[in-house]
Amino acid sequence: MKKILCIALLFSINLVKSQVTTQLKVSESPEFKDEITVDGVLAIHTTESGKTGLVRANKNNFLLDVFDAKLNKIFTKRVESSKKESFDGYVSYENEIKYITVLSPSKRERIVYCNTFNIESKTYSQKELFKANVEKGGLFTGRNKRGTNVSISPNGKYIAIATDNIKKNLNSYKIHVFDSETLKLVLEKTYQEDEENYFEPNDLFVDDEANVFALGKLFIGGKSQKKDGDANYDFVLNKISKANNQNLKISLESGNFISSLAINYYENQLSLVGFYSNEREGNIKGGCNFKIDASSLVISAKKNSVLPKDVYEDLYGDAKAERHDRKKKELNSFYVDYVVRDNQGNTIVLAEEFYVTQTYVATGMNGAGYWTTTYHYDDILILKFDKNGEISWGRSIFKRATVPSYNAFLKDDKLHVILNSGKNLTEKSDGRTKVSKGWFESSALYDFTYSPEGKVEYNKIQDNKGNTYYLPFYGTYNLDTFIMMSDGGRKKQFMILQ
Repeated sequence: MKKILCIALLFSINLVKSQVTTQLKVSESPEFKDEITVDGVLAIHTTESGKTGLVRANKNNFLLDVFDAKLNKIFTKRVESSKKESFDGYVSYENEIKYITVLSPSKRERIVYCNTFNIESKTYSQKELFKANVEKGGLFTGRNKRGTNVSISPNGKYIAIATDNIKKNLNSYKIHVFDSETLKLVLEKTYQEDEENYFEPNDLFVDDEANVFALGKLFIGGKSQKKDGDANYDFVLNKISKANNQNLKISLESGNFISSLAINYYENQLSLVGFYSNEREGNIKGGCNFKIDASSLVISAKKNSVLPKDVYEDLYGDAKAERHDRKKKELNSFYVDYVVRDNQGNTIVLAEEFYVTQTYVATGMNGAGYWTTTYHYDDILILKFDKNGEISWGRSIFKRATVPSYNAFLKDDKLHVILNSGKNLTEKSDGRTKVSKGWFESSALYDFTYSPEGKVEYNKIQDNKGNTYYLPFYGTYNLDTFIMMSDGGRKKQFMILQ
């Protein structure tokens, strides 16, 4: 029997928002062709001379490319890799990209390598950093979505790597610090070692004197996020140096939950920024900010600020926003993606709603079928904190996507959020701006520009139909220039925003 699918299309008149051409200078590179089929960008960096280095990979190779100032490909190198070798983060500074790989020759043996790709000299080298035995899990089993297991100091002199050192009857964590030029070991120390209490790393920072700051949750008992209605953890900031280990317990206020915190460093002050909830782990009632003196490891200030009404208006429309703002409705499933600071010392945090769903697809009789997994990268939340840790303004972007879909950078104190959306942004009757692409709608590349006061302009970069489709998520901002690569097979191209 034939099945007939009926699709009802409901048409309504929407007010088209004014969409102006981006104020950024837009240009495109010549097209280039890859030697092999590779996946998304793992690392990208531009030197002061304007050369851009790119690291990508497939199952058997790493592909290293160099492009000149006009983004013509001038060098490519294929580095063979083992199926037992994994990419585990990178840092970049001046002329180099250093990416970390881990080889797993056996169930318990791990060998950590630093791969140095010099963009200016077009050279590559690999050096073994250390070996480890794992009794349980892997070296980086505790890392979070942001993948912050490797960090480079602001002056580029030191590279820190945080690993798990968990044994059957002992929770233990280890820091290695290396001289970034010679890759000689500067510091190797164990921290947060305990038979009972489990530590979940959140973020990592190394300063110009090789002091390492490792931030995470220390669970009070077991690994449950909640116990007797309260959070079952405290946040702990560990300071690991040659001289000693110190730690600062950041106790949460009664009834508060914080999913994760990110480290932001400025003038010897550490700001730990994130979101808090009064209901449960993963929800957001507002933003929190802890200021820490990096020398004395003392909390100098802490602030909690509820979400501004604009956040609700962008997500839910006028009527619902009024109710949600009055009740201070909590958001959920947001993860921090970017923490940036402007020239006045204000901090902007961007987070994306992320969750996973599974759907069963029937293929025949007797219940035969299979499960499909869908990753959702939906709404974007933007909060700007002033120097005192208060929220100056908050906005959000109402969107839907199934792949990582945006990037963000500050230029002349304006925040630029680059993403692909439907061809025409429309204002719904409830005041929201629809960003996602409709079923039969072509797409366009946009630059959402936020002023220092939080006013937004929806600036179109290009209609994608008939043009090259670019992937903002895999781009990079350096030397006042944002570069992103195109989607597709072996033929690729760059877009440059200046």
